[in-house]
Amino acid sequence: MTATDMTTTPARLGRLSAGLAGLTGWRRLLAAAGFGGLATLALPPADVVPLLLIAFPGLLWLLDGARTRRQAFAVGWFFGFGHHLLGLYWISAALFTDIERFWWALPLSAAGLPILLAMFTGFATLLVWTLRGRGMGQGLGKAVLFAASWALFEWLRGHVFTGFPWNLIGYGWTGVLPVLQGVSLIGVYGLSLLTVLVAALPVALADPAVPRRRAWGALAAGLALFAALGAWGGLRLAGASDATVPDVRLRLVQPAIDQRLKWAAGERVRNVQQQMELSVAAAADSTTAAPVTHVIWAETAVPLFLDQDARLRQALGSVTPPGGLLITGVPRMEAGPEGEPLYYNSLAAVDGSGAVTGRFDKFHLVPFGEYMPLRRWLPVGAIAGNGAEFSAGPGPVSLDLKGLPPVSPLICYEVIFPGAVLPASQDGATRPRWMLNLTNDAWYGNTAGPYQHFAIARTRAVEEGMPLVRVANTGISGVVDSHGRITAMLPLGYRGVVDAALPEALPTPTLYGRVGDGAFGLLLLTCFAVGLRARHRG
Repeated sequence: MTATDMTTTPARLGRLSAGLAGLTGWRRLLAAAGFGGLATLALPPADVVPLLLIAFPGLLWLLDGARTRRQAFAVGWFFGFGHHLLGLYWISAALFTDIERFWWALPLSAAGLPILLAMFTGFATLLVWTLRGRGMGQGLGKAVLFAASWALFEWLRGHVFTGFPWNLIGYGWTGVLPVLQGVSLIGVYGLSLLTVLVAALPVALADPAVPRRRAWGALAAGLALFAALGAWGGLRLAGASDATVPDVRLRLVQPAIDQRLKWAAGERVRNVQQQMELSVAAAADSTTAAPVTHVIWAETAVPLFLDQDARLRQALGSVTPPGGLLITGVPRMEAGPEGEPLYYNSLAAVDGSGAVTGRFDKFHLVPFGEYMPLRRWLPVGAIAGNGAEFSAGPGPVSLDLKGLPPVSPLICYEVIFPGAVLPASQDGATRPRWMLNLTNDAWYGNTAGPYQHFAIARTRAVEEGMPLVRVANTGISGVVDSHGRITAMLPLGYRGVVDAALPEALPTPTLYGRVGDGAFGLLLLTCFAVGLRARHRG
């Protein structure tokens, strides 16, 4: 960049920032929603992270024009609404599997969730505006405070009201694997904080109170931080081991069954038969020398009550590899305290004799999909349960299955919760050595949802330093090693199988695996302290 560019760029940004700060009424709110939608394109599957250098400064310049708390909240709320409206549009696709029953929920799913999630962004900008001081006009202090506020409310979004930590800003780096290694230290929330901080730094270039040399230096330092993080991540990847678990070979079965046929009364048995055929037919065509030891099916791949059907268990045992297991998603029913039926979204491991040798019940249920949290006002059943509601299991477990290292099973979106995918460490307890995620993304068709879901699952592997195996009804299925490298994959909509070895876990847990969000919390407090100190500088 030439000296002329360094002189004219701040002047141009100053005019732009003044223009955005001067917007009022619907123009300000529409611009905020537009910047929010632009920020969505930085996330999977688009992965255009540099757009954040436009989106977040734009939001802060709009916030400069706020004169009241209400206006400050509104700017952030509309940014969040535009962000989540574009980022979560795919959720509505699930309703079209039975649109005659759930047509009424279409506007709620399309706009209702973005309306609620935008509250967190609104409170983030309100906090920044409230903490303003004499130096708040200085872009550097404002950028730091904004990054801390954004990260705080992003963390709260992942925990409040059962949490929904989807499309966190840090996931924009899933397409840049060296940078993604940073989550092994500070988790995805920490990576979000650093990303928002650097993306917000251009506001300093437009602030006449900030010396140009200082503003350019701050931006250069921010970009250098990610260059250094990428270089460290590159070295970490270069030293990564390709070791796999001996005597284990997995077959991932992806039948690509249309969601409208998955639970149809006349199709359930046929769907199971198709998966049985895939499981054994591929064995005859396989060219690998290593025999398959374990076959894995997706979430509710067996849409029947396995415990109540001995013939079905024996049939599944017939396609189980010798001495191995068939691991599949199943619904499960048991009697409650008063004899009422309780339903669970479960995983079952079946051996060659048809015996169920391992079981896991999903513990983090999807609101409205698997249970109705507002039943008093919405007297209808859950969408995924065909009107019935599921009960929650006890929580994460370390499951011992024959011929496999201890595993932490996760069903569907249980994999999206950072720091909550493994059982709590206990004295004498066996730590899992891999994660198994069964899911059914057929609900969402060929939308951004399945790509986002896979990227999120991939991040958990890097955070915990532990391989993750993901099997989906219609994609994306695959095996991810402890560094986030994809070693096997079946693309969205593909019908077939893939055989893969199970990568080894890291010999010791990552920093994130040991302290969880503790490192992020320390980073967050540091940013708040730096930002609050900067506001007192005149």
